[in-house]
Amino acid sequence: MRLFDTIRRQKLMSATLMVFTLSVGILIGTLLNTQVQAARGGPAVAPDATPLTVPKAMEAPNEFTKIAKQLQPSVVYIEVVQKQESAGRNRRGGSQQPDDGDDDGSDLFRRFFGPNGPQPNGPQIVPPQALKREASGTGFVVDKNGYIVTNNHVVENADKITVKLMGDSTEYRAHVIGTDFETDLAVVKIDAHHPLQPVTIGNSDAVQVGDWAIAIGSPFTLEESVTLGIVSALGRDIDARAFQRFIQTDAAINPGNSGGPLVNIRGEVIGVNTMIATSRGGSEGVGFALPSNMVVRVYNDIIRDGRVTRGSVGVTFYSKAPAETLRGLGVDHGVIVKEVAKGGPSEKAGIKPDDIITAINGKPIRTSDDLMARVADTPVGESLNLSIDRDGKTMDMKVVAQDRAILYQDRPEIVGENFNNPNSGKAEPAQAAVKFGISLREASADEKGMTPDKRGVVVAHVEQDSFADDIGLQERDIIIAINRKPVNTADDVRAVAQALKAGDAVTFHVMRPPQIARTARGRVGSRSNSGDNGAESVFLAGTLPAQN
Repeated sequence: MRLFDTIRRQKLMSATLMVFTLSVGILIGTLLNTQVQAARGGPAVAPDATPLTVPKAMEAPNEFTKIAKQLQPSVVYIEVVQKQESAGRNRRGGSQQPDDGDDDGSDLFRRFFGPNGPQPNGPQIVPPQALKREASGTGFVVDKNGYIVTNNHVVENADKITVKLMGDSTEYRAHVIGTDFETDLAVVKIDAHHPLQPVTIGNSDAVQVGDWAIAIGSPFTLEESVTLGIVSALGRDIDARAFQRFIQTDAAINPGNSGGPLVNIRGEVIGVNTMIATSRGGSEGVGFALPSNMVVRVYNDIIRDGRVTRGSVGVTFYSKAPAETLRGLGVDHGVIVKEVAKGGPSEKAGIKPDDIITAINGKPIRTSDDLMARVADTPVGESLNLSIDRDGKTMDMKVVAQDRAILYQDRPEIVGENFNNPNSGKAEPAQAAVKFGISLREASADEKGMTPDKRGVVVAHVEQDSFADDIGLQERDIIIAINRKPVNTADDVRAVAQALKAGDAVTFHVMRPPQIARTARGRVGSRSNSGDNGAESVFLAGTLPAQN
């Protein structure tokens, strides 16, 4: 029994020793951990500080956030590439607006911010450059089928127009439907292959000074930027072009906002951001938007005829003659004729400089804006009865309205540098045949050996900024099929092209030699190695744009 008791006591002592050792270890570990935590900036650094916590994410919506989300799918980012010869042109507007106005004021506000950026006073001549110029602007969708409104100066002289929808990384090629130099508006179209979300157009006649104004666009290429302000003034005549009477706003507008929408508190588009007044090249709280009612009129003309047609009687006039001047001439209202275009409708009717136009078809003309609106809205070929005061004598003269653009086709400051007389018989066709932008050659035996079926045609040259360039075709690529149709000669490729039209999807299947496969670029649908010589199988796809 003694032996058994001795063994039991030894086991008890061993167990007690183990428990004691474990307890000491835990105590030492706790002390060390506490010291480490203190060394890390705990209570020893700021014992009376309460740790901060991040609250649960909760949106704080208001009318402005709702409008921003509402407009996001409809506002687009536009990138353009200009031809070298176009980049050096003088982009200044004209000094004298005929028919219906003059423009003898300063160039303070003539600072467009499209491809050339903000303009200094006077004309800016950009020297020729070795590379094509790139620029950007904004636009907004007005039709689910891809029609977009922007500024003419954003897409003017563009060799290539690319559109990106906000929240969509896809780049769409756009083509110009029509432009209007005198209001600086343009309509372009993309083929997105799905319905787009158009904006809601508002009535700019309902806009009041003090209304909220929200500008959306891509200033300095910063896409999806939203700025807020109020309507500062209405009907601003800033010595721009004859048909530009602007909504002034202090919502921040900067280079790149051009062509973007100005919207009201209901999210309706009330104007197109077009100009800024600036001495430093950026926003100074004075921006100008063309009213939506004018935009609608121009847009409807463009989608119907490709351009805007305005009536003209062939006169220029003093648009800012004070009331005292008129009273001194013995009339209490009217517009004083400054010049009469030679061979124009007014000269044929017998109107002379210094005549005062007091009425049209019996309705008084009180301001130059009255005259501009009445004459411009008159259909070409329709007669107008002008009441004239000449040296105190009243007379009526019948004048037949003529197409303003045709009458002044030799005045680029009025019709723009790219105007084509639609009656000249020299207008370009609306859409040329489909072109991929590649030159081809016959494949050699070695090159055919790189293909699965020992056939194909080789890309000899890719035109810059062409459809082929956009999708990533490379010189020395071996085309073996287009839209699953096998090709073996250049005639095979041409036959496929002739069956396609703008907006069609095209997929090239090519074999890419290994020496160029490593540096190839472009949007590639799939790749796999095949061919006896390690050539890479590549699918390249895109949507055919309209041809210029």
